Amino acid sequence: MTGDEARERFLDGLTARDASPHTRRAYATVVGAYLAWLDARGIDWRRPSRADLRTYLGRLGDGVSRTSVGQRLAALRSFYRFTTRNGWTDGDPWGAIATPRMPRRLPRVLEVEEVERLLDAIADDPQVSRSRATATGASLPGSVTAALALRDRALVETAYAAGLRISELAAASLGSVDLRRGEIRVLGKGRKERIGLLGRPAREALEAYLAEGRPVLAARLGPGAEPSPAIFLNHRGVALGVRGLRFRLDGLRARAGLPLGVSPHTLRHSFATHLLDGGADLRVVQELLGHASLATTQVYTHVSPTRLRTAYEAAHPRARQAH
Repeated sequence: MTGDEARERFLDGLTARDASPHTRRAYATVVGAYLAWLDARGIDWRRPSRADLRTYLGRLGDGVSRTSVGQRLAALRSFYRFTTRNGWTDGDPWGAIATPRMPRRLPRVLEVEEVERLLDAIADDPQVSRSRATATGASLPGSVTAALALRDRALVETAYAAGLRISELAAASLGSVDLRRGEIRVLGKGRKERIGLLGRPAREALEAYLAEGRPVLAARLGPGAEPSPAIFLNHRGVALGVRGLRFRLDGLRARAGLPLGVSPHTLRHSFATHLLDGGADLRVVQELLGHASLATTQVYTHVSPTRLRTAYEAAHPRARQAH
């Protein structure tokens, strides 16, 4: 079997495992570039030497971060694990090559007050406080902009209350939410189902949107169009996708005066950190986030410098001694 044939089988396997299109594209690029480099030098892709791999590793790290190098090595190792399982190679030749140590970065987390500012920005946003112009130049009726405001509040409240990934928000359907029980059922990574919990603000925001906002947006669909089962719709009445969610939440971020780098995933980080700050058990947070490994959840056990100082000054016998 050629390297290119193995690569195509590998990519088909990723699709069968419900890997995201982004992951498939990234792995296709990384593995393709690697195989092309080997082929140009007449190196058998099944048995590259350690010297070959060290040479490629040096090339791989040229002008990119250690994080990028680590991600590319992960793709190559995943490729070789797949070929080994299928009997096309005898093992992972990269297993003997040390991975560059990754810098440990703490996730960006919003303070509770910053989450409130994000919600307050919805009412102040010109996109929802006055009619917007569509691509045809026609303005949207006030009922539609009011519906969009209800939608935006519901999606921010839901994302923060349940700690959802943006892909999970986009895929959430009408049949997945139970407002009486305060639950939303989502499919996470690897198509693993879990239940997200909704507090009173999220339930009330969703209830208002589903009763008064979503029907207005759904009515914008053209005649004969198939209604979308998605909870969150755009101004044309079709499902609000991942790109639309990112764009909308970034607009609210800017209106709230929050810094660049605050993303939809920041709400998920904030959800986990605020739960732990409130005394939640790490295992509970792991289940709510849908993490397969507790080690993944442990990144949220960091403590902010402000909380460190407050705890120190409250507990250390000489912390508040006069100088």
